[in-house]
Amino acid sequence: MAITRTAASTDPTTDTAEAPPTDRLVLGPGRWISNWQPEHPEFWNGPGRPAARRNLHWSVFCEFLGFAVWQLWSVTVVFLPAAGFDLSTSQQFWLVSLPPLVGAVLRVPYSFTVALFGGRNWTVISALLLLIPTTALALALSTPETPVWVLYVVAALAGFGGGNFASSMANITFFFPAREKGAALGLNAAGGNIGVAVAQFLVPLAVTLLAFGTFSPNLPMAGLIWIPFILLAAWGAHRYMHNLSHARNDLKGSLSTLREPHLWLIAVIYIGTFGSFMGFGSVFPTLISLMFPAFTSLDLWGAAISMAFLGPLVGSLARPLGGRLADRRGGARVTLGCFIAMSAVTAAVVLTLPWQNFWLYLGLFLALFTLTGIANGSSYRMIPLVFRLTVPTGDPVGHERKASAALGLIGAVGGFGGFLIPQVLRASHSANGSFDAAFWVLAALYLGLAVFTYLVYRRPGTALARANV
Repeated sequence: MAITRTAASTDPTTDTAEAPPTDRLVLGPGRWISNWQPEHPEFWNGPGRPAARRNLHWSVFCEFLGFAVWQLWSVTVVFLPAAGFDLSTSQQFWLVSLPPLVGAVLRVPYSFTVALFGGRNWTVISALLLLIPTTALALALSTPETPVWVLYVVAALAGFGGGNFASSMANITFFFPAREKGAALGLNAAGGNIGVAVAQFLVPLAVTLLAFGTFSPNLPMAGLIWIPFILLAAWGAHRYMHNLSHARNDLKGSLSTLREPHLWLIAVIYIGTFGSFMGFGSVFPTLISLMFPAFTSLDLWGAAISMAFLGPLVGSLARPLGGRLADRRGGARVTLGCFIAMSAVTAAVVLTLPWQNFWLYLGLFLALFTLTGIANGSSYRMIPLVFRLTVPTGDPVGHERKASAALGLIGAVGGFGGFLIPQVLRASHSANGSFDAAFWVLAALYLGLAVFTYLVYRRPGTALARANV
């Protein structure tokens, strides 16, 4: 790859009067690229595509680790009673609820970090920040005498991993031409989502196989096993990724987007799609351990949580499928169908609970996770098209800038679903000793979201329905 290195400058975003070269990268100090032109065929087919893919690969790896750390407590909490931690069911649900809540909040400031610090620079920083929750987890879980409030604080620190999604997506969208943004963002998002499944698969292995012959699980390993990978990710991002000089902080565009009604309308839908994926991903191991205790033990292959990772896995793999279906059939149509199916499956979970059939329960949840994954992809695909149709042509900010800002803001709002679902389940169990009421509420909410999606985006005769958004 041809690279031209520029002289040191205190301002990596300084423009030159001449037309930028298209046959090579103009690389300044700190790996700032000043001539990034993905829409130019000669540039993209020359140095552009390989550089973009390299940045995408390391971005996926870093975001993957972010999701894994974000969901560490979802599976670790199941082992706490066996390790001597005296926690109520309500306290366990709070431990799995706090990381999604903090992660959703952090997504808002993380949306601006790429433009403030540079994509490569912030990827290094955000990766190293993951050392805080992993190290804190290892220390806090080294003794069952740790106070519950300390566990809450350490669980909240895992929210650092949730913020990574916003900065990673904001960074990668600048690297690819318009015709390839969807595929790149879909791969970036799916690669990150898989971190949930991998965490729920590896943590049981680490805390049981590395228990060194003792009955009590080696809980610190749940955090320690990620440290080498985090250091590798930070090194790789520093060594191979780039900053783009034209990625300006679009604060004006983001603030004006807040006044767009469809930002909030799609955000409501995204709470039901991505929020459901994160919410069920957080509580699935705990639900299985509470409802099917016969499957739960420190015997690795007999533990319920050894299969809990399958839910987030199928949900992650289904996300790109949702994007492709949305391209063919329309995002609102696919999302509407998913909500109806999610309502039916959630109702089936409640109706079949008295049978105490674990394999049926697992199958229904795998179907639910698959539907959330498809709906994640289809609902996210709606954003650029809806903004293109609803933002007036003469708008000073423009539909593209508003849609770009909306991607991060909607992702932030949707993340709150990861907090709400565990809390609905916790409230149901605290009030009635069962989760039935919570599942019925969720089934009704999904049906309501289906009606909402139909009225706003699929109602016959409307411009959005004719455009098949």
